[in-house]
Amino acid sequence: MSRIGRLPIALPQGVEVKIEGTTLTIKGPKGTMQKEIPYNIEVIKEEKSLVVKNKGTSRRDKCFHGLFRSLAANMVTGVSKGFERVLELSGVGYRAAKAGSKLSIQIGFSHPVEIEPPKGVNFDVEGQVRIKVSGVDKELVGLIASQIKEIRPVEPYKGKGILYQGEKVRRKAGKAAAKAGGAG
Repeated sequence: MSRIGRLPIALPQGVEVKIEGTTLTIKGPKGTMQKEIPYNIEVIKEEKSLVVKNKGTSRRDKCFHGLFRSLAANMVTGVSKGFERVLELSGVGYRAAKAGSKLSIQIGFSHPVEIEPPKGVNFDVEGQVRIKVSGVDKELVGLIASQIKEIRPVEPYKGKGILYQGEKVRRKAGKAAAKAGGAG
């Protein structure tokens, strides 16, 4: 039995769970999420928790057991608290603004880059250099944040670009510093 899979998922107040056939629906104050239950997994709703059980005995079935339990736990957290990723712009003249629901980023190109959020994702801009990506689906929030980061990845010489909040950039010495250090 999977160590992760056997842990029950606590249901906070205000979260409703509905199991219809092979569909798990979780509804909370932040929104609603649905996921198909794999053939080898059984989901049981108890009073204040959700239990994920494994029907199979193979190694692959055990892997799916832990995976689906983690996905269900993320669904519960998403509809009750939500998820967010914070990105920071580092560079002279780099700034972000919100135009309606779209995100407009000026990041050193000849034109601003505009990003339309998919359904279930919101953008917030704090102080022109901090972008907050939030939503109920952890996977989608992380995907959108990584796509924004790919627009201008951080370069190692000056540290300019888009990075996650708290991310450390490993800086490299330039050509002049490398020559001066090796000429001794």
